[in-house]
Formats: sequence, structure tokens, C-alpha cells
Amino acid sequence: MSVHVFGIRHHGPGSARSLCQALETLEPDIVLVEGPPEAEALLPLLLHPQMRPPVAILIYSPDQPEQAVYYPFAVFSPEWQALRYGLQRQLPVRFMDLPQSHRFGLRQQDTEQDSPARDGPTDPDNESPSSPNFRQDPLRLLAQAAGYSDGERWWEHLVEQRQDSTELFAAILTAMSVLRAEIETLPSADFHSRLEACREAYMRKTIREAEKQGFEKIAVVCGAWHAPALVEMPPAKQDTAILKGLPRLKVEATWVPWTYGHLLMSNGYGAGIESPGWYQHLWDTGGIDSQAARSIRWMVRVAQLLRSQDLDASSASLIEAVRLAETLAALRELPLPGLPELNEAIQTGLCFGDPLPMQLIHDQLIVSERLGRVPEETPMVPLQQDLQRQQKHLRLKPSATETALELDLRKPLDLERSHLLHRLVLLELPWGIPQGSGSTRGTFREIWRLQWQPEFSLQLIEAGAWGNTIELAATACICDRAERANLPILTQLIDDTLLANLPPAITHLMARLEAEAALASDITHLMAALPPLVNVIRYGTVRQLETQMVGQVVDGLITRICIGLPVAAASLNDEAAAELYQHLIAVHAAIGLLQQPAALELWQRVLGQLADQQGLHGLVAGRCCRLLFEAGVFQASDTARRLSLALSTATEPTRAGHWIEGFLTGSGLLLLHNPALWQVLDHWLMQLSADTFTTVLPLLRRTFATFPAPERRQMGERVRQEGPGEAGIGGTQQATGFDPERAAAILPLITQLLGLQPIS
Repeated sequence: MSVHVFGIRHHGPGSARSLCQALETLEPDIVLVEGPPEAEALLPLLLHPQMRPPVAILIYSPDQPEQAVYYPFAVFSPEWQALRYGLQRQLPVRFMDLPQSHRFGLRQQDTEQDSPARDGPTDPDNESPSSPNFRQDPLRLLAQAAGYSDGERWWEHLVEQRQDSTELFAAILTAMSVLRAEIETLPSADFHSRLEACREAYMRKTIREAEKQGFEKIAVVCGAWHAPALVEMPPAKQDTAILKGLPRLKVEATWVPWTYGHLLMSNGYGAGIESPGWYQHLWDTGGIDSQAARSIRWMVRVAQLLRSQDLDASSASLIEAVRLAETLAALRELPLPGLPELNEAIQTGLCFGDPLPMQLIHDQLIVSERLGRVPEETPMVPLQQDLQRQQKHLRLKPSATETALELDLRKPLDLERSHLLHRLVLLELPWGIPQGSGSTRGTFREIWRLQWQPEFSLQLIEAGAWGNTIELAATACICDRAERANLPILTQLIDDTLLANLPPAITHLMARLEAEAALASDITHLMAALPPLVNVIRYGTVRQLETQMVGQVVDGLITRICIGLPVAAASLNDEAAAELYQHLIAVHAAIGLLQQPAALELWQRVLGQLADQQGLHGLVAGRCCRLLFEAGVFQASDTARRLSLALSTATEPTRAGHWIEGFLTGSGLLLLHNPALWQVLDHWLMQLSADTFTTVLPLLRRTFATFPAPERRQMGERVRQEGPGEAGIGGTQQATGFDPERAAAILPLITQLLGLQPIS
């Protein structure tokens, strides 16, 4: 009876290849792999023809879906190859890590005691984020001793690129034993956490059970860090004491698709890697005879990618890049070029020093984003099954690559697709993100950006509490949100829910809206609620929506806004005036979009009342005058008179500046095409004292900065041609032409600021 421990890296093609060779040599009669025992029932699916890595085992608590963890696998993961080896030969294959039910229980226990959890929700291999750096990267010490900058590169050169696996695992075991012994002597060592001790104790317990069952050759595949703890095993009583009384939570397990992007260390995955696409290349080319051919094939893939993007990648440049990579490897005393050497050679020989193509190479080849696939027989909650059925019916294939989807809502298939995507958005599952919705709302077109993320699988499980189908779940979720929503949020929910075609939810929302609108007293809430409802009425027929029930609520809102606005607009500070200013513009646009003469007349009458209201904030008063002028209610002469009154000497300069801001913000065409307005503003400006001008200048600059550049250019040309008025700022006489003496006075200072030679 013998136990053979193989310490591996969780995602490494060299480790996987060496492990396959070692297993072929050993021919074990049982394979124990570091992983969650709750997932053993899922292992037969690993050989299913539809199973395509990268995939992950998802372990979650059905009672507390926020308690969840993923165990990712790529084709080059040693655990994946060990599992396939055992299953293909019909050997007993078991997971031997501490059950996730206990780990969730420990995490909950730590949370209740207000102590930090030892393992993250998406990373079972990074249990102690607060522990020292050597615990998160224990190989760093070995790498530094070997002269490497980090443990990642040291492991890749010594293990992942290794062709001869003879005595490899014995060397790893020796190195890890020395490393653990060294770290134990450090005063800050804390790698013997409770969770760590429980994990290794349970692994040893599983090994002992296999020995008791009479297996002669036991293959143990675990992370290299744990290998020494599984070779020199303490008495069984000690492990039993460690595992006694562990808390437990009910858990479920399933397979979910994964992506290479989620294997990246930069994404927070503790056992992650830096270059999954490169590791895939190392695995795919592992059977070739010449090691140099790996570099050549990689360079060929890079050249093909660059050429597909219409970038130069000649054969001569390709040959020189390969030679440069090999030279760099030789100078650095490496057996063959690694990814850093290849990247440097590519940027020099194929990208000509330009870093931009390297970003393309990183995304398309080094990371090589791809989405795995799991069999249809995989255990799923009903909501997941319903989504898969709809994806097949609507021909919407999930992809890890971002894709654009353009829908024509006049087509039944595209309309159903739109309904599904909008329902998922309501469930806070943004598989699709609408693009340009503001400019395409009134058309038959919708543009979506689709990108599937692996965590959506867990979100579907959590959303399963709302219902067994996407339609039922979205309806229940919206009805629940409606109970806690105020008036503006309710109106936005109605708009979104109509797009998702959920009639039962709309009925509930309308009942809530009527009740909330009857009680609402905040005028800004009423004004914020109106535009979304008007959009529903205006564009409902375009999207085949039933909108009759919305009209009555809209009429009531307009009436209440018009009655309450004059009182609500009185005595506003600058912040409140700015908020009301935005609502005023939105309501004006909504009522114009509604195209109801009675409502428009009522609204314009209120605007006229506000324009003449004493004590009204200048920002609001100026915008009311502008809106009525654009609507043709105020003529140019009447508008000029109001502008003159607002800018009279009896008006405080700051209020006058706010009035101008409200009147002109967004467009200066009024000034360019109405000489009377131009003259009134020019005369007011030229009459300001120096101190007053300094006070109102920020308001004026902020206003004129909103004008398009061509308008500002025309204004400048007009000022240059006409010249300043009779009285300048501060009341001093201004020159009508160019004054050489005044210009000469400032030339020395300008010369000094620009660093030029003094003018002789």
C-alpha cells in the first residue's frame, strides 16, 4: 500500500502534462483530488461530449444564495486532467478538500463573531486576504532565492515549460517542505489558520479512509503548498479533534460555464494566472518534438492576428522577432523564450515599438477570452432552464466576447428578444446593455451590447426565488420593488416594465402610481414622474404597448404641477433653483411631446406667471422667458423688454447674471439673430463697475461656455467688427481702435512668460 502525493499548481499546463505522465507510470487504483466533496455526483458529466472547458463547479447555499464559491477548471488544469484520467479508466475518483458546507458554516460563524472570513465568495484558494504576503504568494521566497522577480515566473520556467517530468514532484515536495519549515519560524507566520488546519485535516482523513478500504496505489493531487502536510501525517486522533463540531450549512452543486478572463490573477482570483491563452498554447503544443517550434507557432498566430486587423506583419519581421526572442532567452540564461521574451520581441520586431497592437495581442491571444459549455443534463434551477430554452428559441447564443445586436421591433422574433433582454435587466442580470436608448426610443430599432459573464449563473439562482420562469420572476421582482418606490422611481419602473411586456406588473404599478400620486406633495417628485409616463404614451404604439391606462395619470400630474409650481418655485436658493431648472426643461419637453393643446396652453400660462413672479430666482425666471419666446408666446420686442428689466440697475447683479444664465444656456442664436437682445445685454455689460463685473464673470463664462464653438466664434467676430460700447467697465472711456502704446506696455511681460528673447 502506497500513497503518492503530487503537488501541482491549480492552472498550469506543465504541471498537468507532468501529472499525466506520472499517473500513466504509477497506474493508481484510486485518484483523490483537492476539491469539494459535494460535487462528486457531478463528476460523470466531465466526460460528456457537450462538456467544454473552461468550466467551474458552483457550490452555493440554497437558503443563503450569497454564500457561494466557484472552483474553475481549464483544459490545462492538472485537477481536470487527473479527473479525466480516473473517469476514463473507471477508477474511483473522489474530492478530498474540506466540504464547502463546513466552510460556509465557518464563514457564517466568523461573520456572527464580527471577525473577517477566511475565504472569499469566489475564490476557494485565497482564504486569508489579510494574512502576510508570503501566505498569498509563498513561492515568492523561493523565486527570490533563485534570482527571479516573482513566484509566477519562477514556477513557469521551472515547471510549466518543463518537458522532462522525472523527479519533478519529488523536487516540488522537497521545496515546499523547506518553505513551510522556514515560514513557520517567522514571527508573523499565520498560515496555520483554523480553516487551513481543517482543510488539511480533512484531506488526511480522506487518505486514511482510502487506505482502510484496501486501495494499494493512492494518487493524491493537491496544491503544492499542501503536499508536505499530506506526506507526514499526524495521528488520526489529532485530525479528528480538529474536525469535531464544525458548523454546517446546506449546499447545492452544479457546473457552470467559465471564461479565461475570470482565471486572471488581476481579476482578484487568488489561484489565478496571468496568461490563460498562452497556457492554452503551451498545452496544445506540448506534443511537438522541438521546443523552439512553440515560439514559432506563437509568432505565427500573432502575425495572423495582426494581418487580420490590416497591420503589417511580414515574414522577414516574423523571422527577426523569433531570433530576437531566442537571443533574449539566451542572455537571460533561460532554456527557451517565455512570454516576456516573446512580448518584447513582438513589440520590437512586429509592432515597431508601438504599444497599441500589444493590447490587441494581449486581449485576443494572451488572455484569449472564451466561454466554456456545460451539458444540458447539468443540474439547474428552473429559472436557468427557462433562460436556456428561450436562448435556443430566440437564437441568442451566450458569448464571452462582447457583441452588438440590432433589433427591428416590427419583426416578431426581434420583439421577443427585446422583451427577454429587458426582463433580464429588471432582474439586475445585464447580459444585454441597451445602447443609445435615448435617441432610438421612438423608432423601430434597438441596439444592445451582449456579453455573458459566468457570475450570471449565480444571479439566476438567486433570482429563482422570484419565480420559475423569466417572465414570472421579473413580474414578482418588479411588484416587490414597487411597494418601496417613490413617485419618480415608480414612473421609471412603468417605462421599463412596459418595454419588458409584463402586463400583470403594469397593472400593479399603475395602482401604486395612482395611490402615490394622490398623496405626493413634493412638486419636484411630480415633475420627475411626468417625462417617463409621457414617453410611454408617445412611443407605446411603436413598441406595441398598451398605454391607455397611463393617460389619466398623466393628465392629473400636469394639472397638479401647474397648480403647485408657482408656490413651490418661490424663495429658492441656488441649489434648489438648479434642480427645479432641470425639471422645468424636462416637463416642458414632455408636454410638447404629448401634443395636447389644452395641456400645452395650461403649461404656457404657468410659465408666463413664473416669468413675471416677484422674487423668483433668476435662473428659473430666465428659462421661463426663453421657453415662451421659443414657443412664440413672447415676441422679440417683449423679450427684449423683459431682458432689459432683468438687467436694470435696480436688479442685483448676481440675480441678473443668473437670469442671463437661465435665458441663454445651451444656445446663443437668440443673441446673434436678435439685435435688440444683443444691444440690451451689451449695454448692461458695459455699464457694470469693475467689482460687479468680477462678481458676475463666473456666471457669464459658465453660460457662454455652453454655446457651440461656431456660435462663440460668430459672437467674437461681431464684437470685433462693431467695437465696444461707449462706456467701458468701470465707466472709463474705451478706445475705438488699436492702441499701439497700450499694446507695447504688455509686450515685455508676454515675452517673459513665453520665454522669448526681449524685443530690442
